[in-house]
Amino acid sequence: MELVDPADRPRCPEEAVMTQIESTETNGIDVTALVQTIEATKEDPSLSSFTFRARSIWQDGTHNVGQIHGFTHAGAQDHSRAAPFVLHGDEPPVLLGANKGANAVELLLQGLAFCYAVGFVANAAARGIEISRMEYEVEGDFDVRPFLGMPGQRPGFSRIRATGRVSSPNATPEQLQQLCRYVQDTSPVRDSLVNAVPVETTLQVI
Repeated sequence: MELVDPADRPRCPEEAVMTQIESTETNGIDVTALVQTIEATKEDPSLSSFTFRARSIWQDGTHNVGQIHGFTHAGAQDHSRAAPFVLHGDEPPVLLGANKGANAVELLLQGLAFCYAVGFVANAAARGIEISRMEYEVEGDFDVRPFLGMPGQRPGFSRIRATGRVSSPNATPEQLQQLCRYVQDTSPVRDSLVNAVPVETTLQVI
């Protein structure tokens, strides 16, 4: 009996689609689309340009409602989001709030955790590394006195510590550690934290 290579035997349309998905997706990341995005950006560097936005609307006390909706990509407005993402920001009672949401510095830490996780799983997928578990815990220390108008250290964080936990069925600890270092070097949020970023603030009186 002649053996037939499974790759050469006819497939029904449903099986062909399933095979395609299995061969291009790792960690929920479409690797083919990722490679195409990289190649397109190499050919047209303008595709690398983004402007993201966030909006805050004061409600009462220390409670604010945030909206994140559209952004600009390569000079054009993106319309992929049908509705804005809504966030609630507040303070704990010890800082005169009512715990209606996380406070601003907690959201900043969450942003770093999100950025690390996205960078890790996407770059792992590009390298063929499967991730079965990925989580980050981020904490930061700061002195609240400058925020309250008293002398003290800088009003921002004095130190931030991030701890990642990862499991992979097909990568060595050395590969995962190397990937962790790469993710730190290429994280937009970490770069924005460790390097000075010009911040321009204006006020419109209405």
